[in-house]
Amino acid sequence: MTLRRIEDASVEGKRVLVRVDFNVPMQDGKITDATRVRAALPTIEYLKRNGAKVILLSHFGRPKGQRSEAESLQPVADELAEQLGAPVAFADDCMGSPASEAIAAMEAGQVLVLENTRFHAAEEANDPAFALKLASLGDLYVNDAFSAAHRAHASTEGVAHHLPAYAGLALQREIDHLAQALENPERPVIAIVGGAKVSTKIELLTNLLDKVDRLFIGGAMANTFFAAKGLEVGASLVERDFAETARSIMGKAANSGCELILPTDVVVAREFAEDAEHKTVETDAVPAGWMILDCGPATVDALADAIDASKTLIWNGPLGAFETRPFDTSTVEAARYAAGRIKESGLIAVAGGGDTVSALNHAGVARDFTFVSTAGGAFLEWMEGKELPGVAALMDKD
Repeated sequence: MTLRRIEDASVEGKRVLVRVDFNVPMQDGKITDATRVRAALPTIEYLKRNGAKVILLSHFGRPKGQRSEAESLQPVADELAEQLGAPVAFADDCMGSPASEAIAAMEAGQVLVLENTRFHAAEEANDPAFALKLASLGDLYVNDAFSAAHRAHASTEGVAHHLPAYAGLALQREIDHLAQALENPERPVIAIVGGAKVSTKIELLTNLLDKVDRLFIGGAMANTFFAAKGLEVGASLVERDFAETARSIMGKAANSGCELILPTDVVVAREFAEDAEHKTVETDAVPAGWMILDCGPATVDALADAIDASKTLIWNGPLGAFETRPFDTSTVEAARYAAGRIKESGLIAVAGGGDTVSALNHAGVARDFTFVSTAGGAFLEWMEGKELPGVAALMDKD
């Protein structure tokens, strides 16, 4: 299948409905992180340059189908105007006369933000009639919100069936990098998967076994694998109910030819606190009453060797309790090592999901990675091999 791209469309003079993700963090009516607004700028500016009327759709917060002034997109429209250095109009509804009148007043190259789509319960229900009403506001549809593409909502999927539908520049970039890492990668490929629970990443691990050459498992989820092998893990976080799942994953790795790498040494402490008394032990020598909170130096060295032997790296999740010093050591060292290989040997490194962005920012290397996805759930579902409704609606079947 082939992704339809906005560059393939004629947009001059057209009303272009663009699904963006303006679900930004806000405090006291002020945006605290405008990353998602900036991410939409390339597509908006492309459409402006090419003479389109740019009509932006987004959700914000969880208003549950009710109008809520605290979850209005008006402050985001103001921020967008500042980022663009140009006026941005605002309509206080995403349909009806407020929307249609604001669109009728537009000229080519102008930008309009429509009010929060989730003020209507029909949005999340992907109600066909609601999707048709949204579609009536435009001549073309562009989805530039990969982070919302795993939801089959009216503005992310329904509208795409009523208008010529294309991928925006940010969504294209996301899909292209994920495909480069997972669908058609330069081999060998290593995946680093960390985090707390095996239970939340079963589908991810199972899918990766068929896609990658090496799979490193770190974080507290590694404890479940240790327990599945009969090792004592002291007072560590462990999902004993998933020991059989862990054994199944280890068996599948052996049968698929994927090298499964687990920590060989760990950092343990009696309490989970900053600068707590800690020591490094082998994974088969965790003292009773102590908890595993990070990978040890020998494990980081082995991981570095595995990265050296790979041409593509996929990273999801921290290797330890990175928010609390000194249990950030393995995550920081491994991330910085990977960043060095990106610069020195051309390693392709794609990361995303959960705490991954925070961990890489903590290590100071997020900008060094080939691509870091902020899409969260959509990134994970793509990595699990699931079809994303918002992306599927933009595909031509070859």
